[in-house]
Amino acid sequence: MILKNLSVLLGKELHYKSSYSIQISKQKFHRIQENIKPSSNESVIDCQGLIAIPGFINSHTHIGDSIAKDFTLNKTVDEKIHPVFGAKPKILKKSSSAHLSAFIENTCKSMIKNGITTFVDFREGGLDGIELIRKATSKIPIRAIILGRVEHYSSPTQIRKNALFPREKSSELTKILAKCDGLGISGANENSDSVLGYYSKTSKLRAIHAAETKQSVDTSKKITKKSEVLRALKLKPHFLVHMTYASNSDLNLVAKKTRGIVICPRANAALAEGIPNIFPMLRSQCTIAIGTDNVMINSPNMFREMDYLWKATMGLNKKRIDPRLILKMATTNASSILHKNIGIIERGRLADLVLIDKHAIDLEPMHNPYASLVHRASESTIRTVLIGGNVVHGKI
Repeated sequence: MILKNLSVLLGKELHYKSSYSIQISKQKFHRIQENIKPSSNESVIDCQGLIAIPGFINSHTHIGDSIAKDFTLNKTVDEKIHPVFGAKPKILKKSSSAHLSAFIENTCKSMIKNGITTFVDFREGGLDGIELIRKATSKIPIRAIILGRVEHYSSPTQIRKNALFPREKSSELTKILAKCDGLGISGANENSDSVLGYYSKTSKLRAIHAAETKQSVDTSKKITKKSEVLRALKLKPHFLVHMTYASNSDLNLVAKKTRGIVICPRANAALAEGIPNIFPMLRSQCTIAIGTDNVMINSPNMFREMDYLWKATMGLNKKRIDPRLILKMATTNASSILHKNIGIIERGRLADLVLIDKHAIDLEPMHNPYASLVHRASESTIRTVLIGGNVVHGKI
């Protein structure tokens, strides 16, 4: 298949090309250039008036809590989502698998309609939780990267004593890793250094929440007299999530020792915990991606996430930032952090695309495609979503 007469955001830097052709073969981008001569039996589709962007990568979600939207709205962070005593784990335990599965499916459908072709989920519930989300997404053509966890949490006393990972849980961990893409650890304040070190020896993708709130930072210092981020690095994570209250020294370490940071500005704001300041992260040369976090708190909409981050960052810092940087966080930066063959329009990559109507009423005339996509585009401006070269939403 050849898509011709497209505007394209090309490569890792999203270079704008006004009129290009894209050839898709075997689910991948085969050729991308100004003109492509088709073979005798190849379909050619005229895409005049459309701009092709990489499918969005939602780099941090908890879609298992789709059943609890806006529940406990006025509670604290811990009262809402703490993995041991928060309202969220209690709701999930009381909910039937059929209900959970139905709402997970709805969230996936919503993400596709909004141009999200891949999501990365921190999955609670051990092996059962992983199997539930795999089953719920099996009939939906979205790419799911599932990071599971063993339901084991260290108490403050166990953290101080540096308690070992329980031997009886080791077989469970092996089974979990066989069924998912890696580990999504709740945080350093729920795990001893020894436990984090044990997890660090696993071979798959590893990620952990860190420095999400001022309280979590203070708790780490109170229990261990160490930085929460410094302790989180015991996991040898490929990336960290949130880092809203990370210090400059934390960020410098993270830039050296990890692939990057995933921030969730709207979720942090909805929890009344502030939002991450991306300028120190950029100065430390951290690669930044974005996610929408818990569905109970936040809608899984990357258009809203980009718009909020761009404007809030400029408003708080009274300093301009190129919207292309924000768009990269939703696409190419996420590809870099995840080390997956997605998120970039480039030969050999998986052909995940969102085709936007440049003549949509909210976008025309499009003088700056990056600004238009970050703060004017929406579900209504999407013409087509393709995953692996197959149309999964809309039509061409």
